[in-house]
Amino acid sequence: MAFKGLTRRQFAGLTGWSALGLSALSAASGRAEAAAASGFPSGFLWGTATSAYQIEGAVNEDGRGASIWDRFAHTPGTISDRSNADTATDHFHLYREDVQLMKALGAKAYRFSIAWPRIFPEGAGAPNPKGLDFYNRLVDELLANGIEPFATLYHWDLPQALQDRFGGWTSRDTSKAFADYSAYVAKYLSDRVKYFFTINECSRLVHLGHKYGADAPGLKLPPSGLNQVRHNVALGHGLAVQAVRAHGRAGTRVGPAENAVSCIPAIETPENIRAAEIATRELNAGYLTVMLEGKYTEAFLAQAGKDAPKYTEEDLRIISSPIDFVGLNIYTPDHYVIAAGNERGFTLAPFPASFPHMKASWLRPGPEAMYWVPRHVAKLWNVKSIYITENGTSGSDQPAADGTVYDVDRIMYLRNYLTQLQRATSEGVPVLGYFLWSLIDNFEWSDGYEQRFGIYRVDFDTKRRTPKLSAAFYRETIARNAVV
Repeated sequence: MAFKGLTRRQFAGLTGWSALGLSALSAASGRAEAAAASGFPSGFLWGTATSAYQIEGAVNEDGRGASIWDRFAHTPGTISDRSNADTATDHFHLYREDVQLMKALGAKAYRFSIAWPRIFPEGAGAPNPKGLDFYNRLVDELLANGIEPFATLYHWDLPQALQDRFGGWTSRDTSKAFADYSAYVAKYLSDRVKYFFTINECSRLVHLGHKYGADAPGLKLPPSGLNQVRHNVALGHGLAVQAVRAHGRAGTRVGPAENAVSCIPAIETPENIRAAEIATRELNAGYLTVMLEGKYTEAFLAQAGKDAPKYTEEDLRIISSPIDFVGLNIYTPDHYVIAAGNERGFTLAPFPASFPHMKASWLRPGPEAMYWVPRHVAKLWNVKSIYITENGTSGSDQPAADGTVYDVDRIMYLRNYLTQLQRATSEGVPVLGYFLWSLIDNFEWSDGYEQRFGIYRVDFDTKRRTPKLSAAFYRETIARNAVV
């Protein structure tokens, strides 16, 4: 390179960068360094996260009904390693041991999901008391160890009976059944569970399960059908919020856990930041935007055209029922955004082939997403309480000769993301807590057991749990309330 000896101004002129752009980059670097030194706010909540189907196993015990993932995982060609989650990590029997793993980290919160087919084996009708008993035992164990339970009502394991009877989320009847199930759970658990998430990642369950057929129930719907599923899922969220409000104890709180489309300014200039905000609102139109504004954007409806979902104004009022917080699952940047003079006001930069990724090819590390996504959500919709409900990474995670998993790649990933989260909280972005995905290795949906996300390694034959080096990193981060 021939840039040696150039002044900052000469370099800016040569490369076409403005002084404003360089100043913005310098200021951003300074803010990140200051945030790293300050730590997280007092009372920041540190936790871990899992989901029922990925860890529980015991699919035929205590009256549990079949879910769409049971059917899907047993269909040849759907799971990359030809596995299933019939036993998973056997959390159903080992939950007390797993709670001790959380306690050893110093975690004060645990986000888990409730298996709908354990509670209602047929999706509706008569509840299964033994199914609720398991979650009663789990919640009591958590509280006895000083760990706050955060329950997710739906993490994709729809009762197969509802798929067979109604076509699952293609029908509003499933949205109504979800409300009834949510009401029952809130009635019987909210004496001890104060935080409920409605639906985990509406976007993924709609697109991978109903557009691409890569997840259960394995459908490939045309645009009109896909948009109706999207609306029915959002409606289910709103009905569940109302059900929890009506049947939960005083002080019960409820909100979504969404994998928002993350839009990052490619360079931190005022123009690009504004463009990223516009993109965030438009590209999340079918989920967060309609939940928080009570309407679909004009661009969303125009693009859908004749394939737009059928809905009523009452639907929109239900979908936008007031919530107490927004949960955000943040793994990777979806788009780097540049301001543009086009109709949308932004353009999306393509990812070059050289952009890095973790073991899972879809997981491109872009730690700045952890700063921008909650910042955008707080600013666009005046959200006052945010939780990072999932963040983590896959890794090779092979034990060394001494038996230790030296997952320094995961530590690198977490350190960088948490540094950006510190930057956000230091600037007043209202993030109240962070749930690391995941406590233990588990069944990773269509990837089976090939992708490991846990900070505790699981031997899937013996079910033995062993801490990885990242567990020590996370324990130290929690203890300091700051990035190590």
